Amino acid sequence: MKALVYDEPKKFSIKEIETPKCGDNQVLIRVNVCGVCKTDIHIHNGDFISKFPLTPGHEFAGVVEKVGANVTDFKSGDRVVADNTVLCGYCYYCRRNQPLYCDNFYSLGVTGPGGFAEYVVVNHDKVFKISDDLSFDTASFVEPTACAIHGMDRINIKNGDTVLMFGSGPTGIILAQLLKHGGAGKVVVAAPSQFKLDVLNNLGIDTVKIERDNDSANEAKIRELSPKGYDVIIDATGAFSVLQLCFKYAKKGSKIVVYGVCDASDKIEISPYDVFSQEYEIIGSFAQTHCFDRAINALETSIVKVDNLVTHKFNLSDYAEALDVVASGKNNMKVLIYS
Repeated sequence: MKALVYDEPKKFSIKEIETPKCGDNQVLIRVNVCGVCKTDIHIHNGDFISKFPLTPGHEFAGVVEKVGANVTDFKSGDRVVADNTVLCGYCYYCRRNQPLYCDNFYSLGVTGPGGFAEYVVVNHDKVFKISDDLSFDTASFVEPTACAIHGMDRINIKNGDTVLMFGSGPTGIILAQLLKHGGAGKVVVAAPSQFKLDVLNNLGIDTVKIERDNDSANEAKIRELSPKGYDVIIDATGAFSVLQLCFKYAKKGSKIVVYGVCDASDKIEISPYDVFSQEYEIIGSFAQTHCFDRAINALETSIVKVDNLVTHKFNLSDYAEALDVVASGKNNMKVLIYS
């Protein structure tokens, strides 16, 4: 089969490799589409948890090609998505029912072979059927929606909370919709890209167009919508300078959420006394596990709408161009790869 293979960070090629064999408790999926996200940029640069050689791609949807001898829930031709997380079940954290913290955490497309290939093999317990009404393009958003649902679990929104989020990428737009439907009294998204803010406005979400180098003007616009500050402030940009700004808009008891993926070497400065005296909560939200069923439901019931998020489509052979589009961050939302 054809697959994108990284031999090491920043060095990849399309290769002919052996189609993975389907074990007794596994499902072989013929990949139809796989999304590219900013995490793939971190993987490309070698500053994530990935191990090489690697075939990346963790947002995939496709059709069952073959099932293992012990698999009875799926058959050839089923339309499916797959939770890319693989958990050992026996480590300290798994035995405490904290599987996302698994000491042996394994992730298809991140630490193991993923969906930028013609086929991918998945343990049957991590495969989910999708309805015929859900297009494969929409189904490619199940994984990022699952990550946003995990973010909602971590944030634990209270009815009426005011929420400020920096960043208007696809996962941020998905999270904003979940916040709006999940009890938040006001959701405000601040970002510099007007065409992305227009998508949010059409979804009924308040926005503020900010300038990259005019913090004082930005602050006036943001504070106007919630003068006392915000109950929840989320960085969905992955830029540590933006995360640093989040504390400026906190009020007593606020939650500051690290949702975007910063570089491992990034640092911010915070006042321990402020965290103590203002009782801030600093919350991390990393990936997801066991959220796929809720993510599929959110997409199939249109709680989360992604119809206008796909801006670029590429074949697997054009992966380098697709990666450049995502890395640029300009005039693009979601980039999809077709196998």
